[in-house]
Amino acid sequence: MSEIMMQSTFVIPQPFNLINGEWVPSRTGRVLPVISPIDGTTFAEIADSDAADLESAVAAARQAFADGPWAKLTATERGRLMIRLATRILEEVEPLAQLETKDNGKPIKQARTDMVMAARYFEFYGGAADKFHGEVIPFLNGYDVGMHREPHGVVGVILPWNYPAQQIGRSIAPALAMGNTVVLKPSEDACLSGLRIAQLAVEVGFPAGVFNVVTGRGDVVGKALSEHRGIDFISFTGSPEVGTLIQIAAAKNYVGCTLELGGKSPQLVFEDADLAAAIPVLVNALIQNAGQTCSAGSRVLIQRSIYDQVVEQLKTRFEAIDVGFPDEAAIMGPVISAKQKQRVESYIADADQPVIARGRISASAPEGGFYVAPVIFGPCDPDSKIAQEEVFGPVLCVIPFEDEAEAIAIANGTDYGLVASIWTRDGARQKRVAKALHCGQVFVNNYGAAGGVELPFGGVRKSGHGREKGFIALHEFSRIKTVVNYYG
Repeated sequence: MSEIMMQSTFVIPQPFNLINGEWVPSRTGRVLPVISPIDGTTFAEIADSDAADLESAVAAARQAFADGPWAKLTATERGRLMIRLATRILEEVEPLAQLETKDNGKPIKQARTDMVMAARYFEFYGGAADKFHGEVIPFLNGYDVGMHREPHGVVGVILPWNYPAQQIGRSIAPALAMGNTVVLKPSEDACLSGLRIAQLAVEVGFPAGVFNVVTGRGDVVGKALSEHRGIDFISFTGSPEVGTLIQIAAAKNYVGCTLELGGKSPQLVFEDADLAAAIPVLVNALIQNAGQTCSAGSRVLIQRSIYDQVVEQLKTRFEAIDVGFPDEAAIMGPVISAKQKQRVESYIADADQPVIARGRISASAPEGGFYVAPVIFGPCDPDSKIAQEEVFGPVLCVIPFEDEAEAIAIANGTDYGLVASIWTRDGARQKRVAKALHCGQVFVNNYGAAGGVELPFGGVRKSGHGREKGFIALHEFSRIKTVVNYYG
């Protein structure tokens, strides 16, 4: 390992869960290996928990919500605790980032950014906790009607491995801001930063039982969490297949859920686009986090009049990408696991579309790591498998189009609808196309807006439903009670 990295001071006391403010061994006694995607070696262990461990966490969260000190805190006091946690995360950006890189494989610069973003979520929602108000509804004479926002209760959060720390902030911070308690099931493939942030929450004064973490396999702990009758709301980020199962489980218990399930996001490049500004963003929107981003811009749609010009510039950039050890100079690191590497490489091998360019795996990539060179395919058939399915890796499809109508049809022509970008200087076209695209976010002459904690995020169709980020997330993590008072 590089001398600049892997210096985190965080050590799990044992492969334990964090339940009711304490490290607790799993009742199973079993463990799962924590494998670094950098070199394929096992460097830690986590608890391979089961439904009994989950039961303890739900009971702790229920007690904290109903009778503990958390239930007695004002919204302002909750917000102060959250801002205190944000401060502690910022104080530990470097060790947390080192831990994230070793656990997840992302370049160290990106891991640092992720930690700052995680802190920003707790800061944003900590500040919002006492500013999310109910409403007074005008009604009949003699009536006073109020619409109150109340927490759901115990929120179950099931998270993936691609942005562990950021996703904790995105899902858990608004839930806590509204006064809920949380049981988190992080991905078994990357959960160490989540355990550490939960520990920091205890250290800064969050009452016992408010923020619980149970590690283990998705088909055991995740299943038990989604089916548990003591869970009042579920937040899930992951695959559409698992999202369907979670939505069915939630429906059986008559509870709501938010689902963020990925995408096949298009980037539309019109002939009047500022290519000097667009080209770097088109590439980065795909290769960030080795393409393992739900909102990755994995399809680039190019107006035919400039197709060759844009493709040549994309080709030049892709051929210059070195995939290697995720140090200070890295553009791309490994994918998360041997299983994910096999999945991505199978998509590449099975694609029946022309290859435009490939990146390369650097000599700095350690033996045993899970490295995949980025690939551009094109011109792609819009209906081909590689242009329709979410690869979740560094694979870009380039598709030509003739005019605005065809661009919109191709962009909307998948089962997904999460994010899109439009590159054009024509103001009227910007508005027309943005309105016509079927997705949750549209970026005009940019992509992603640096994460944008303030910007509502979520999809349509196979990309899921519900919204995260911004004030709208506080709506998701609360319910409405209407109080009608007759005073004569």
